[in-house]
Amino acid sequence: MSAVSDTSFMREALAEAERGWGLTNPNPMVGALVVREGKVIGRGWHHGAGLPHAEIEALNDVRRNGRDPAGAELFVTLEPCSTTGRTGPCTEAIHAAGIRRVIVGGIDPNPRHAGRGIEWLRGRGIEVETGVLEAECAKLNYSFFKWIVTGRPYVTLKLAVTLDGRIATASGDSKWITGPEARSRVQKLRRLADAVMVGGETFRRDAPRLTVREPAGWRRQPWRIIATRDAVLASHLAEAYPDGRFEAVSLPDEQAWNALLDDLGRRGMVNLLIEGGGELAASALAAHAADRAEFHIAPKILGGRDSRPAVGGASPERLALARGLRNVEVERLGEDVLIAGEL
Repeated sequence: MSAVSDTSFMREALAEAERGWGLTNPNPMVGALVVREGKVIGRGWHHGAGLPHAEIEALNDVRRNGRDPAGAELFVTLEPCSTTGRTGPCTEAIHAAGIRRVIVGGIDPNPRHAGRGIEWLRGRGIEVETGVLEAECAKLNYSFFKWIVTGRPYVTLKLAVTLDGRIATASGDSKWITGPEARSRVQKLRRLADAVMVGGETFRRDAPRLTVREPAGWRRQPWRIIATRDAVLASHLAEAYPDGRFEAVSLPDEQAWNALLDDLGRRGMVNLLIEGGGELAASALAAHAADRAEFHIAPKILGGRDSRPAVGGASPERLALARGLRNVEVERLGEDVLIAGEL
């Protein structure tokens, strides 16, 4: 099959993988296609931890349609597993199905497993191509890749700001800086998040639920973390979150941040979303805790020297101390603009 066809089918497999957005943690999102003579005869995506992997779903889809996968090609966005965990090795199922060629997007990031599935398949006479849309496949699972290698969650700092960099008036009024499209984007970020964090001042001002409300009835709600040194406020969190899915933490320095991230990683939390306010944002940046910054910028000018800045903390003495972003993305969200990148 041509390189163009391989790329086209891998894009379709990526679309399948994205159907698992927010459902698969602590597993990665993976999609797969079974193709024969240039036509898709089976599709699959990973629905959640402990459930069949995408390759198995695609092979089962072929059989449900009354077809035989023997001699077909398999496109998969991440290297098939070759070990037994909560499910059996996908490599053995691929071999047993008679697949003749496997096209892989990304390599397993776990150093103990990287390349082993590919080596196993090649050792059984199956042709394997790698690196097809590798960057796109890796980007889909950036958080999983970090967690599996470092043991810590991927941390996204998200802020809704005015053109002049403000997140609230002096009195704390902040609803709504951005429009409905940007707020829908926040809901998508929460679906992916294992935990959502806000500062104590944000909690006092807004008492945010920090839940996924789009779509209604979303079954996987994030853990809530309130960063505060106020023992009285911490004692009232149970009233706001009667389901018990919360904790209060004190984050005075980088050491405390490191301890928290290590603990969340041990608990299987792959994604942490920080939603503000300004002092918490400053603390996360100073501790080098955030991996990504995502600013939702509204075409509004608030003004006022006492209006609350997006990022508080101590004032830097030189512009050279500003934090830069790389791999910057710019996107329209209705009337608002998203600017995001890796820190």
